[in-house]
Amino acid sequence: MSIAAARQQEFNAAKLAKRLRRQVGQAIADFQMIEDGDRIMVCLSGGKDSYTLLQLLRQLQAKAPVAFELHAVHLDQKQPGYDAQTLPRYLESIGMPYTVLEQDTYSVVKRVVPEGRTMCSLCSRLRRGNLYDHAATQGYTKIALGHHRDDIVETLFLNLFYQAKLKAMPPKLRSDDGRNVVIRPLAYCREDDIADYAQRQNFPIMPCNLCGSQENLQRKAIKAMLTDWEHRFPGRVENVFRAIGDVSPSQLADRNLFDFASLGGRGTARTVASDWLRGEPAGAETETVAG
Repeated sequence: MSIAAARQQEFNAAKLAKRLRRQVGQAIADFQMIEDGDRIMVCLSGGKDSYTLLQLLRQLQAKAPVAFELHAVHLDQKQPGYDAQTLPRYLESIGMPYTVLEQDTYSVVKRVVPEGRTMCSLCSRLRRGNLYDHAATQGYTKIALGHHRDDIVETLFLNLFYQAKLKAMPPKLRSDDGRNVVIRPLAYCREDDIADYAQRQNFPIMPCNLCGSQENLQRKAIKAMLTDWEHRFPGRVENVFRAIGDVSPSQLADRNLFDFASLGGRGTARTVASDWLRGEPAGAETETVAG
């Protein structure tokens, strides 16, 4: 490689790292993800996203206007071929405090899910339950997950196409049981950028041998659709993501989000609606037949 080519690579790598840090910082600021004194549990799966999340948070931690702690937590799910040394060796090399939880969710998933069916849903629920329990018992104030912009958009279409629900994956949320606050600092980051960054950093990626090998996932079909869109119409995925943050309830049809019944202001809308449900003309009187 020539000197000029090497310098160009260094420039591109620095530019990419700067863009990702800026996007993570912007997401943290927009959704007030991190506060002074936070103890943040960073969930580390061993994939490109969580490695990138951890490294960017560590870099921002050094310059952040508030003080917060980071602790990496990994769940050993006892999958075949799992290398128990890869993550500890990496985390120790960078001086990162960590905890490895052990829970044989693999056997549970294999026992419960019929052969040929996708395992991701049950696997993720079991993994999430273990991690959430650990965060609550250890007193962590936030749980950081490595989901990125493309994950969020894919989830939107998964819910739309397969569940008839208009919802995605929020950058910040409180868990259903109310015990934990979950943050997704990579919410503004593109998956392609993260993959490029992870490759340049030479992270020791750990492949998933349980669900990662299944080719019939609905998410993969959605990912292929979005990849095709982005190839033919550059910027479309970004527009979809921006739309998630610019919702007009009055232009949809969810009666829980917008009071359509009160439109008109005459106070008779609900009475008329109940008449329609009974199949009667609005305001019709019920005739009594003498016996």
